[in-house]
Amino acid sequence: MLVAVLLFILGFVLLIKGGDWFVDGATGIAHRFHVPELLIGATVVSIGTTLPEVMVSATSAVSGHGQIAYGNAIGSVICNTALIAALTIAIKPAPVDKKSFKTPVLFFFLSAAFYLFNAYVLGEFTRLSGAILLAIFVVYIALQVRNAIKHPEAVPVEPEEGEEEQKKENPFWKDVVLLIVGAALIAVGADLLVDNGTIIATELGVPESVIALTFVALGTSLPELVTAITALVKGHGALSLGNVVGANMFNLVLVSGLSILLQPFNLPVEKTINGMNASLVVDIPVMMFVMLFLTVPALIKGKLSRYQGIILLVVYAAFCTFQFVA
Repeated sequence: MLVAVLLFILGFVLLIKGGDWFVDGATGIAHRFHVPELLIGATVVSIGTTLPEVMVSATSAVSGHGQIAYGNAIGSVICNTALIAALTIAIKPAPVDKKSFKTPVLFFFLSAAFYLFNAYVLGEFTRLSGAILLAIFVVYIALQVRNAIKHPEAVPVEPEEGEEEQKKENPFWKDVVLLIVGAALIAVGADLLVDNGTIIATELGVPESVIALTFVALGTSLPELVTAITALVKGHGALSLGNVVGANMFNLVLVSGLSILLQPFNLPVEKTINGMNASLVVDIPVMMFVMLFLTVPALIKGKLSRYQGIILLVVYAAFCTFQFVA
């Protein structure tokens, strides 16, 4: 059991460091070929920071642990919203750029509607479901790229002071090595996380979906948490809410879509409440509530309030407690 816990933690570390190196390498290569900053942010960085969730869920699905793939996607959305975004809002509320915020919000709830249809109506996720979710992801990325090309003025022309010098210090071979090693670390970390998470769940008698909704979801969301905290420390309190919502959308369409396409799975039935599937009466409703509570006031008022962050943190604490107590 102790060995499994240590390997589980090692998996977290490898995922975080691998994701960091992958993004650095990919960004360095993109810069070298003069890819606009906005395109890098909309594609390379966004996908790179979601790679931990992608690899964990894909590995889980292929190895027959669909509960982890399912729970990781929903758990990551809840964690990103009710812990990471909530923490930054509670510490330092910030205004919201409603114009850039609308697109990720629209795509998230479009994806969520299709996700809910599969869960509540079909009770399963088929390969067709996975293909449709991935198609939504492709459309979203295409719109982001089109927007970057259409509005090039949003791309910084001059590098910041010291940035150009830093780029010259990174030779091409180093960026390639960072990209390859980062991807390898993510793959190894995902394997360790899934295999040992399954062992820990079995030893403790806890359903795999519970481990995925809490520990695995938190672990794969650590890069976003570190980024948010770093931004606060450096004085950039205006958290980009659009990026949080975009990451959540990626969890539904890219993470879930790829996992389902590789290995379709039914809704987890390990945990029930009064004979009803806990996922349908708690997990998904909590996911929808925290997203609505975060986005609707922001769209109406164009700003975030400290009370939102505090309430979301309370919801997250209650959600995690429920998973292990109920």
